[in-house]
Amino acid sequence: MSHIIQKTLPSKAEVKSKLPLTEALKAQIERDRQEIREILAGRDNRKILIIGPCSAWPSEAVLDYARKLAPLAEKSRENLKIVMRAYIQKPRTTVGWQGPIVQPDPFGEIDMPAGIFYCREMMLEVVKLGLPIADEILFPRKESYFRDLLSWAAIGARSSENQEHRILASMLDFPIGMKNPTSGSIRIGVNSVLAGQTPNHLALNNNQVQTSGNEFVHLVLRGGKGKPNISEEKLLKAAKYLREKDVRNPGFIIDASHENSIGADGKKNPLLQPEIIWETLKISRENPEINGLLKGWMVESFLADGQQSCSTAKSRENLEYGKSITDGCLGWEKTAELIEKLNDKLSK
Repeated sequence: MSHIIQKTLPSKAEVKSKLPLTEALKAQIERDRQEIREILAGRDNRKILIIGPCSAWPSEAVLDYARKLAPLAEKSRENLKIVMRAYIQKPRTTVGWQGPIVQPDPFGEIDMPAGIFYCREMMLEVVKLGLPIADEILFPRKESYFRDLLSWAAIGARSSENQEHRILASMLDFPIGMKNPTSGSIRIGVNSVLAGQTPNHLALNNNQVQTSGNEFVHLVLRGGKGKPNISEEKLLKAAKYLREKDVRNPGFIIDASHENSIGADGKKNPLLQPEIIWETLKISRENPEINGLLKGWMVESFLADGQQSCSTAKSRENLEYGKSITDGCLGWEKTAELIEKLNDKLSK
């Protein structure tokens, strides 16, 4: 036997009954989704800023971050639509911690039922602070526990070529960002967008289901194979492919992390993320074709700069509070400075 059943997951109805959305919060989330749709459609000239921890753990630090972010989001709302990253699932190149939905304590046991409740409670508290939230859809069979909370979601670089993820994107009713694959191919990224926008069929809960297509699936550029894809040449290439494929609501979001944040030393540097934003904003303002397609940015940010290793720390007590245990992040002081400066630049 290649596997054993360890635990039974709670039903979606049980989870949502214990941690429900009020009617007011449902209306808030729908307003946030609609505002993002309007930006992607070009009917709202603001930019989207998807910002927050690489991985949403621990919940107390995530909520401290959210409490700091909420007033800045309100202050900059005339120029920016800020969406907080609440990423509870983590893809791994080989193996490693898969996020709090799988292991709510990285030093404890794998406990998916506990992780589901842990994550929904945390995400619900962020929404109550007035912030729209984003997650990466890594495990399609688990996303339905949280679907009603999300205003935006990503299909990651390792998943965007996967047929199941593409079809799932085509049935969801909120904006989905499709990342270009880890190869960095912009053409394949645009193919993923087109697949998500197109009606399709899938097997779901013992039913044959037809999807309607999601016209607000869009491209997220994150670089690949050790190289960025944020130069004017690469952004014009994205514009060309979007035009050739006749993509609806064409546009892209720049991921300021991952290969786009590689420095002169050849290593990813989270502190370079603001420079990526200033560089791409300048390029867009000098090129009308790009300016019309640049819809915003994604930034990995937490309370402290950088990242730390659980294997080195060996216990939670040895971890620095609010410092990422996955990809490196921009710390809070630099994050606040970034948001204020970006808001100022966009107002001019």
